[in-house]
Amino acid sequence: MVLKLYASNLSPPSRYVGVILHEKKVPFELVHIEFSKNEQKSPANLANQPFGQVPYIEDDGFVLYESRAIARYIATKYANQGTKLIPTEDMKQRALFDQATFSESANFNDYAFQLYAEVFIKKAYGQIPDQAKVDELKTTLGSKMDVHEQILTKQKYIAGNELTLVDLAYVPLATALSDLGVDVREGRPYVTKWLNELINRESWQAIKSKGLVSTA
Repeated sequence: MVLKLYASNLSPPSRYVGVILHEKKVPFELVHIEFSKNEQKSPANLANQPFGQVPYIEDDGFVLYESRAIARYIATKYANQGTKLIPTEDMKQRALFDQATFSESANFNDYAFQLYAEVFIKKAYGQIPDQAKVDELKTTLGSKMDVHEQILTKQKYIAGNELTLVDLAYVPLATALSDLGVDVREGRPYVTKWLNELINRESWQAIKSKGLVSTA
């Protein structure tokens, strides 16, 4: 059976899973969840994602939510096709990958998503962003990206010198913030080189140009 992705183009985590499916060359059927109709909170969706969020997948009866868990599942199940995205041979490299995974969540996503929610989601629902909170989040995220700049002076990617799931996790939110006038690359040449390479990958360009669409 074809893997089903329940997702929305307005959701950066949904777009992240889409990128991973493209990288791993896994055909999928998109089931679009319409936020404007609050479909993510419908009984059918809550039965599969009890927090009423997206994305989640259904793979031959197996249901899984949380974008990072989905990405790791796909990269593991389809390890022998598409781009290798999880180090498997070396224990220390795997530990560095895990370290980078947790760090991305704590030191990028937490602040980037709060900023995205404050600037974009509030406006989408007719609310006024809290400018003081926006400024504080910009400052904090900027300091976190300065540390990323230091890391990338020593290695090509966030977890080392090989591309992994972690790097691709940055792209949807970083580009969404850039569209809103908050560019995490500004003044950071190593972050710029790294992120531009990721943005120019075929997987992200497919999502950027067409959005999330079924490939099966």
